[in-house]
Amino acid sequence: MSAPRLEIDLGKIEHNARTLVERLGSRGISVTGVTKATLGSPEIAAVLLQAGVVGLGDSRIENIEAMRHAHVAASMMLIRSPMLSQVEQVVIQADVSLNTELNIIRELSSAAQKAKRTHRVVLMVELGDLREGIMPGNLEKVVRKVLRFPNIALEGIGTNLACRSGVSPDANNMAKLSALADSLEATFGITLSIISGGNSGNLQWALSGADTGRINNLRLGEAILLGCEPLHRQPIEGLHTDAITLIAEVIEAKIKPSQPWGEMAQNAFGEKPSLTNQGNISQTILAIGHQDVDPCGLQPPPGVKILGASSDHLITDTGSCNLTVGDEVSFLPNYSALVRAMTSPFVAKLIMVQNSHTPLQSKHITH
Repeated sequence: MSAPRLEIDLGKIEHNARTLVERLGSRGISVTGVTKATLGSPEIAAVLLQAGVVGLGDSRIENIEAMRHAHVAASMMLIRSPMLSQVEQVVIQADVSLNTELNIIRELSSAAQKAKRTHRVVLMVELGDLREGIMPGNLEKVVRKVLRFPNIALEGIGTNLACRSGVSPDANNMAKLSALADSLEATFGITLSIISGGNSGNLQWALSGADTGRINNLRLGEAILLGCEPLHRQPIEGLHTDAITLIAEVIEAKIKPSQPWGEMAQNAFGEKPSLTNQGNISQTILAIGHQDVDPCGLQPPPGVKILGASSDHLITDTGSCNLTVGDEVSFLPNYSALVRAMTSPFVAKLIMVQNSHTPLQSKHITH
């Protein structure tokens, strides 16, 4: 079996998605399943839809296009502001897009007219995380202009928190978004069907019992795939945290000193590692590195410690595990590691349905 590889358990992903859909549904909040970390995998998209998400969201129009070509039947949302160079693709492939710039919406309008389509937009509002968003004081002016664009339908408003700066969604900023929705509807005599409160970082607030106000949608990816919330990276009760695992193969296993010798300079990544002398250790090298994954985002199994990485090598101390060349080690990736591994052409992706995959024949250290 090819290594390195991601083993993706569709049954566990569906369980996670269904659990969150049901919990949030009881609070009046729907779920848009985000596929960007999976490169728009049609298999994962299918189980998200089976679990009850109301649509799929992705930040890359290429992923949405791939799902369309795979005949994934769902409402598709582009969750990153469209590029001007891709507006024609966006109006053909995406049903709705998140937007902040009038120039882009104007071009979406022109492209939609040519394609004889109506494109729906959600305006993103800046509420403190300082990623994308229209400043609240400018929102009314933007809405007034958006409503005049032909072939553009204002679907709603939304926000994004806990991404760039780590600002937590809470009662205050969610109430602000609700108030903005009420104000826009009263001012313009319109109805906003989507008030999208954010991403997986909103779960702690949304499930706390707090008043959810007008918030009726969340865009969830990390919580579904990894079973944890991104504010503190804590497991979510009742969800699987091992739906996706990264498997790497041993290519060297030797007893070596724990401390390098010779004149020290920077390593390949411009760092000066600080290593403590622990005597001789069981140093094991795995065939994966920075080019394929974020090594800092890997949780090794008990008894294994990650010492460092180069472009193509992951160096570990495997203690008394007695690994030999050809053995495999299983890691739990965080979101950063998952995104990079999914993008790497050198990491195979093994889709597993209800754990029906063929058992691994080599020694395989897992969690």
